[in-house]
Amino acid sequence: MFSHNFRYRMKCILRDKQTVFWTLLFPIILSILFNLTLKNISNTSETFSKIKIAVVNNEEFNKEAAFKEAITSVSDPNKNPGKSSLFDLKYTSREEAEKLLQDNKIEGYIYFDNGLKLYVKKSGMKQTIIKSFLDDYKQSSSTIYTIISTNPSISHDILVSSISGRTDFLKEVSPSKAAPDTSVNYFYTLIAMACLYGGFLGLNEVIAVQADLSPQGARINAAPTHKLKVFGVSVLAAATVSLFNIFILLAFLTFVLKINFGTQIGYMLLTCFVGTLTGVTFGTCIGSVIKAGEGVKVGLLIGLSMLMSFLSGMMYDKMKYIVNTKVPFLGYINPANLITDCFYSLYYYNTHTQFFKNIILLCGLTAIFSITTYLALRRQKYASL
Repeated sequence: MFSHNFRYRMKCILRDKQTVFWTLLFPIILSILFNLTLKNISNTSETFSKIKIAVVNNEEFNKEAAFKEAITSVSDPNKNPGKSSLFDLKYTSREEAEKLLQDNKIEGYIYFDNGLKLYVKKSGMKQTIIKSFLDDYKQSSSTIYTIISTNPSISHDILVSSISGRTDFLKEVSPSKAAPDTSVNYFYTLIAMACLYGGFLGLNEVIAVQADLSPQGARINAAPTHKLKVFGVSVLAAATVSLFNIFILLAFLTFVLKINFGTQIGYMLLTCFVGTLTGVTFGTCIGSVIKAGEGVKVGLLIGLSMLMSFLSGMMYDKMKYIVNTKVPFLGYINPANLITDCFYSLYYYNTHTQFFKNIILLCGLTAIFSITTYLALRRQKYASL
């Protein structure tokens, strides 16, 4: 009986072209669009170009040996081999610098007139960078001159080398062996959405055992076999098809689109398995609890799935951070966020603490959805069939 019902439901699911499209083909199509949009985002999103500035070459500037050395160190590529220069520097007269500024050929110019002064035409990111450099120079030179005034034995050459040749003692390191990639999170949320779309299969199985929504449900309720046993086999078939669809999507992302998900294949498959069960039972829960027609249930399932995908960062990558900082509880009850976090933790972290925490939460949600479905279907009785 089990094998017969299982094969029967598998055939019915696979012959439902509309459901196959939304649970398998639609995520694949969306992944292709994501790949076309995000393919070079890591390489082209923040390409830095040197800031064009001018320095008025007057008598007071020529006396500032320390500043000359400092401005040259961030403008001359020969001073820092292997590193890009910050400024594209020109030495001009005051009149020429003003003309270049008005013609938008430079972002600002530096002029020594009873002190260091900066002239800009407008405010912006590049102007802020110039000002930050000058403020840093002023602060450093003031500190060093104070030291020299209290200890005259220190030579002036130390002042120049201290300002222009400071060592950066900070080093950027990754928390794992994986290189940072801002685009992979979109594909994590895509897999999470595909898992939730398995809810369509679970919803269809609920409708199939409800006598007031389908002729098949009327036959099942009139048959001597307990409907919950038939329903259990049907949900298992739905979960099998949904898991198969997720594996196809994951293989397509990995081998066709060349998306790097890391090397922990076993844990990835475990995430897909648990995420699939959560998605299917989420659909059965909506189908059994909501007392409305099929169209309302499908609309609600789509709306909730897309809302949870949005909150996990699918449409706006910073939304996940906003939710985790402002309303962290919402992230713990959002299956899409938990599935996304599972892949994220496997890719970036060397430990599995966060991963298993998310898996346990997903198992808890699956249990809640399953129990709710069981209690709702068990109480359903029909006066006539």
